[in-house]
Amino acid sequence: MKYLGIIALIIMVFGCAQEEATVGISSEDFAFDYNGKTIELYTLKNDNGLVCQLTNFGARVVSLYTPDKNGELADVIVGYGSGKDYVDKPESFYGAVIGRYGNRIGGAKFSIDSVEYQLQKNDGANHLHGGTNGFHRQVWDAEQLSDTEVVFSLVSPDMETGYPGTVNVKVKYQLTAANELKIEYFATTDKKTVLNLTNHSYFNLKDGGRTSINDHLMYLNADYFTPVDGGLIPTGELAAVAGTPFDFTTPKAIGDSLEVDNAQLKVGGGYDHNWVLNTNNDVSALAAKVVEPESGRVMEVYTNEPGIQFYGGNFINGRIAGKEDIKYDFRSAFCLETQHFPDSPNKPEFPSVIVNPGDEYYSVCIYKFGVEE
Repeated sequence: MKYLGIIALIIMVFGCAQEEATVGISSEDFAFDYNGKTIELYTLKNDNGLVCQLTNFGARVVSLYTPDKNGELADVIVGYGSGKDYVDKPESFYGAVIGRYGNRIGGAKFSIDSVEYQLQKNDGANHLHGGTNGFHRQVWDAEQLSDTEVVFSLVSPDMETGYPGTVNVKVKYQLTAANELKIEYFATTDKKTVLNLTNHSYFNLKDGGRTSINDHLMYLNADYFTPVDGGLIPTGELAAVAGTPFDFTTPKAIGDSLEVDNAQLKVGGGYDHNWVLNTNNDVSALAAKVVEPESGRVMEVYTNEPGIQFYGGNFINGRIAGKEDIKYDFRSAFCLETQHFPDSPNKPEFPSVIVNPGDEYYSVCIYKFGVEE
């Protein structure tokens, strides 16, 4: 994999005063008030010419411009082009930090020390992504530390959306010299609680969502995944991927096995499952890799988390217009969400998501970009 330390010469327009008009979304499109706070846009740039834009509404990734094998920049993030669209349009998870609990909690409830906590049922009988007013719907405080770093902060009060404890959260985004988008999550609580933070960016390495991602080649460093029931809640089993459509231990096109007669593919409408990583919480070990053959773009994923949710865009239906009025069609984007397993609060056999007072929650996800000829 070749990283592009020399492409700054090709894309020197980043250094000019007109950079926002040339590359990226205008900050004027994000000057929007919501719930008494102002939604704003923040731009990160590294010396290699990569550009990442974020907003404090949901602490989310809005755009990420990376070069292809010819040095041509393109946005690989699927989403909206204005703050108002993020507030008003129905797909609300694009690029957002998800909390307090990324993914699903079965029955929308869990217990800590024999005390049961009831959460919002916003996914059938279950709880999804922190509820309808989760972290993705909050306007975070923001501080841009440098051209390459921004920190978003949020206080989630005790019993917000049903979760115990006042939780202080910080999320730091950094665009590194190695062409990594590094996302670090920090949190503390004053009461025993559960926490599982992730980022819900939707990627298309070819053309930002204009066409299918099924030809992208993917590798997942995982020998097991967690099968789900009809509500997409894990059964508690760790199932071997070998001999199934869930085996990405050898790179293959995302769409290669989608037509296989498989009960789990039917339940999920395709891929929408958690893989059990082989990385042993080692952030230096490769967790996943995606290659887009035509552009040559490559994305690698590194994390200290035990799992990763691969979602293949099964519910994208072409009805919602995104950036540049693009109608995102079926399977035009994918997500790789680093995480603890879904429904862990109700599955003691899964890695624990309990955070105690005095604990310092820390999670990290790195999306690293480059090209292959």
